[in-house]
Amino acid sequence: MRSEQEVNRAVEEYSGMVRRLCMIHLKSYADTEDIFQTVFLKYVLSSVPFESEEHEKAWFIRVTINACKDLLKSFFHKRVISLDEILEKPEEIREEYREVWEAVLSLPPKYREVIYLHYYENYTAPEISRILGKKVNTIYTLLTRSRQMLREKLGGEEYE
Repeated sequence: MRSEQEVNRAVEEYSGMVRRLCMIHLKSYADTEDIFQTVFLKYVLSSVPFESEEHEKAWFIRVTINACKDLLKSFFHKRVISLDEILEKPEEIREEYREVWEAVLSLPPKYREVIYLHYYENYTAPEISRILGKKVNTIYTLLTRSRQMLREKLGGEEYE
């Protein structure tokens, strides 16, 4: 695990680059913030020794791009659309998303609320943590478990 000084220096030095890379790939502020947190969490937990500043920068670029690609190919990302977009669509397209909405509504309340806040209201995990008064890691766990439940309900094995 890295020291607080190392992390603060890295955030100061690479935060702009990481955000720009995310926006180029994801075109979404909420997704960018999620990946930003993921990248720096990986940095904090990583014990990779860097040979130079260029090596560290390359590590951030690679981890950011990989995290963006993972998000874009994830089952949930492919199957979710915002409520506003659904309401703007013609009736036949709304029907297509009714199955997803019904699956979300069928989740137990603690899972339903984190999914709703994250994907429909675009809150980040730390923001949800503050709203619900739970630890950030608990929110990440709830999101992971709720995604798995939705994957099972919607037959997502084909999207893995």
